[in-house]
Amino acid sequence: MISIELLTIFPQIFEGFLSTSLIGKAQQRGLLSVKTTNIRDFSDPPHHHTDDTPYGGGAGMVCKAEPIIRAVEDAKQRLPKARVILLSAAGSPYTQKRAQELSHELQLIFICGRYEGVDHRAIDLVVDEELSIGDYILMGGEVAAMVVMESVLRLVPEVIGNSESITSESFSPKTPLLEAPHYTKPAELRGLTVPEALLSGDHARIEKWRKEESMRLTRERRPDLLKDAK
Repeated sequence: MISIELLTIFPQIFEGFLSTSLIGKAQQRGLLSVKTTNIRDFSDPPHHHTDDTPYGGGAGMVCKAEPIIRAVEDAKQRLPKARVILLSAAGSPYTQKRAQELSHELQLIFICGRYEGVDHRAIDLVVDEELSIGDYILMGGEVAAMVVMESVLRLVPEVIGNSESITSESFSPKTPLLEAPHYTKPAELRGLTVPEALLSGDHARIEKWRKEESMRLTRERRPDLLKDAK
């Protein structure tokens, strides 16, 4: 079983995400344990502020270090071997390769930052790594944490029913290129038809079509992937 703790000032954001689809089923089946912790519970009374103005001036607010440090220390009592990850625009680019690596971790703690960022002393003291899911800015780390969780958990054995589906998809070690287009019934829809090769029943022809379409899409949309493909 993989155990995850989510540290956030908006725990309600995760309610629907954690209770539905394969994430909810994984918890019911004992494959996953998730706890959501409110960082605000570790801030100082009476106002329980989790942010303050930045030293040196500038726009926006900065997440205070102490509540985050305390929240991580508390989570570590339950998950002493957990890797602590801060979702941050300044983090290392998140990739399928990193998802594969994290899927072997049994304990994970995700810190969902907000505002302009996190007091760097919290990063120095309790964070193992920072991850970014893309070159854009979100309102907070909660959605990014969901992205990382989904990409990691779908690689955990038994979470997805058909394990073969994750070995032949885009960015996988077996398929470093983008996947070919997919089709299902009906064979004709509003004047558009399924490619004849897919209807032929000829497995060699189908495989050839998929490889050619995979290469075509990758060349058009992600030519950077071609340098790593054989």
